Amino acid sequence: MTTYLLAGGGTAGHVNPLLAVGDVLRERDGDAVLVLGTKEGLESRLVPARGYELLIVDKVPFPRRPNRAALGFPLRFRRAIAQVRAHIRAHGVDVVVGFGGYASAPAYVAARRERIPFVVHEANAKPGLANVLGARSAAGVGVAFAGTPLRGGEVVGMPLRREIVELDRAAFRAEAAAEFDLDADRPVLLVFGGSLGAQRLNEALAGSWQDILAAGWQLLHVTGERSDLADPQVTGYTLRRYVDRMDLAFALADLVLSRSGSATVSEISALGLPALYVPYSVGNGEQRLNAASAVAAGAARLLDDAGFDADAVRTQVVPLLGDRERIAAMAEAAQRVGSRTGTEDLVALIDRALAEK
Repeated sequence: MTTYLLAGGGTAGHVNPLLAVGDVLRERDGDAVLVLGTKEGLESRLVPARGYELLIVDKVPFPRRPNRAALGFPLRFRRAIAQVRAHIRAHGVDVVVGFGGYASAPAYVAARRERIPFVVHEANAKPGLANVLGARSAAGVGVAFAGTPLRGGEVVGMPLRREIVELDRAAFRAEAAAEFDLDADRPVLLVFGGSLGAQRLNEALAGSWQDILAAGWQLLHVTGERSDLADPQVTGYTLRRYVDRMDLAFALADLVLSRSGSATVSEISALGLPALYVPYSVGNGEQRLNAASAVAAGAARLLDDAGFDADAVRTQVVPLLGDRERIAAMAEAAQRVGSRTGTEDLVALIDRALAEK
């Protein structure tokens, strides 16, 4: 029996693909899947809830500037590597798979020193530092998006949640319409910004939802749990703080307006949905790059975050709502650019790394 150690966490973008791969490996190989993460990350809650043992490693951020924390980094990082090496030995780990985040960097070094193969998966079009360093000596490197500048990277796509991979949108549209109190026979614009929401999107919709409804469309707006946006409680507009069943939201959507995190873009493209992306402007610009392949294929359009307000909705979104032929063409392009096989393709890469051991 092969023992896998999956390393990653911090954000849903790291944890969800990790869990998707873990589920496939566990079903195939039994209870031989362990997860490495930190006490502080999202993995501390999601991993045990999914039935996996979470092995802990210290959170050691890479120093960004010379300061007191930078002086202590080498010692803390060596301690984290030692922690992972101890886990590898105690559990007889055969291969490490890293998904980025604080847990991955020490896991890559520990695997190399223990002389076991490790595989890197990069979810973003602009790779993080841990994966940049790990890719230099990895047995395999998988990327979600073509053009990701990572040594040895090959496109495997994004490991997706099973409910997304197996979703038949047409079959679930009526159920989804009932869930969100909307009409299954009328088009729906789905707007969301992630679990915490996107304030700029919420504010823009607060001043323009009437124009969307006037265009003959319905609106399903997921504002995020921290939002205090008032619900106008009108027919055709459903506002939710949070949605447990995003698969149903996607089943009902005819067009999506959202941020462009890597998982978001991958799920939307995999389902063949046309999209308008408003990349988050804070960070290292990866959200704009994540959407690049969908935009190049004609499946999506980019809208600038800085100028996205109610007037932008009226001048850039509402005209598209009246062009059903254009939306249909975008949906057809999305079918070509998306993939639902990211989990299987990454597992195949892991198997190859093990076979070459």
